Amino acid sequence: MSITCRPISAEQHLAFIEERGSASFLQTPAWSKVKAEWRAESIGFFDGDVLTGVGLVLYRQLPKLKRYLAYLPEGPVLDWARTDIDEHLSALIAHAKSRKAFAVRIGPTIVHRRWSPVTIKAAIADENVTRLSEVTPDETANVATRLRNELLHEGWVTDETGHGFAAGQPMFNFQLPLRHADGTQKTEDELLKGMNQLWRRNIKKATKEGVTVRTGSRDELADFHRIYLETAERDGFTGRSLGYFETMWDALNAENPQRMKLYLSEHDGDLVAATTMVQVGEHAWYSYGASTNAKREVRGSNAIQWQMIRDANDAGCAVYDLRGITEGVGADDPEIGLIQFKVGTGGEAVAYLGEWDYAINKPLYFAFDLYLKKR
Repeated sequence: MSITCRPISAEQHLAFIEERGSASFLQTPAWSKVKAEWRAESIGFFDGDVLTGVGLVLYRQLPKLKRYLAYLPEGPVLDWARTDIDEHLSALIAHAKSRKAFAVRIGPTIVHRRWSPVTIKAAIADENVTRLSEVTPDETANVATRLRNELLHEGWVTDETGHGFAAGQPMFNFQLPLRHADGTQKTEDELLKGMNQLWRRNIKKATKEGVTVRTGSRDELADFHRIYLETAERDGFTGRSLGYFETMWDALNAENPQRMKLYLSEHDGDLVAATTMVQVGEHAWYSYGASTNAKREVRGSNAIQWQMIRDANDAGCAVYDLRGITEGVGADDPEIGLIQFKVGTGGEAVAYLGEWDYAINKPLYFAFDLYLKKR
C-alpha cells in the first residue's frame, strides 16, 4: 500500500486547506482548541512524499480505559473522487490503531443528494410526505454513491435511522449557492429574486422600520450570549456558555482574523437579533443565531441573515451554509418551522453521506455504542 498517514504540523494542515479552497471549519487546526476536552492531532495522508489529504482527529477516551474514539468531524479533507480512497481509509485506521483507538468515526462532507426549493415546498404541502428522503432528489451525485458503496464494502457502518441531531454532525443541511453554474458570482438582485415573497417583504420591512446590522467585537459576545440564552429558553434547548463562544472566537480568529464574525441587529438602540458566521475559504456558515422575544415584528432576524449573505457573497464565497436541518416535513413535525424559514432564502437542502464508524475493537465499540444510546 503506497498511502501512509502520519502527524503533520498545524501549518502544513492549514496550507493544504487554503490551497484546496475550503474545508469544514471543524477540520481546521484551530478547532482543536475549541474542543479542548478531546486530545487532538493534525494528520496528513501521503502518496510517497506528496500530501494528498489532511484531517483533524479528536480522541475521546473511554471511561477508565486507555482506549479512544478517533473522531474526524466533517472530515477528513480528501478528494473523495480519488480511485484510492480505500487505501487512504486503511492508512487512517492503521494510524488510529497505533494511537490506541478502538474505533474511527468520519463524516465525509460530500453532497450526496440535493432538493430544490420547489421540491421542498411541494413536499411540505403534500400530506402523504413526512420526510424529505421520501421525495426523489433533484440531483444525486454518483461520486457520493460510489463512496457510500465502498464504505459499506470495507466494513464501515452508519446509522441512517436518526431523525434529529443526536448522532453528531447533521446529515441534512441547508445551503444557498452564491455562484452560477459557470462559476460567476450572483448579484444582490439575483439573490433577492431567489428568495420567496415573505423573505423579501420582511427584509424590506426591517429597512423601513430602521433596523441596522453591524459586525461586533469580542467584548460584544456577552450581548449576543444574553439573547442567545433567551432564545434557548424560548425554543427549549440547552445553551452553551459565554466562555465557549469566547474560546471559539479566540481560537478561530487567531488562525485567521476573518474566520469568525459577530453580527448585531439593532432597532432604536435595542439589540433584537445576533448571529455568528464562520468562513473558511469559499465556504461561509451561519453557525449560531439568537433573537429577542420583544420587537419580533421589526424582522431583525431576516435583516441579519441578508447582511451575512451579502457579506459572504462580497467575500467571493461559493456557498452560504445555514447548517443543519432535520428531514421532517410533516405539518406536525417539531422542526418544520426551521426548514420553512431556511427555504425562504431560495437555497437547497443537501444530504451528506452522514457519519460512518469503523470498529477496530468490536467488543469495545459495541459497549461504547450501547453507552451512547443509553445516554
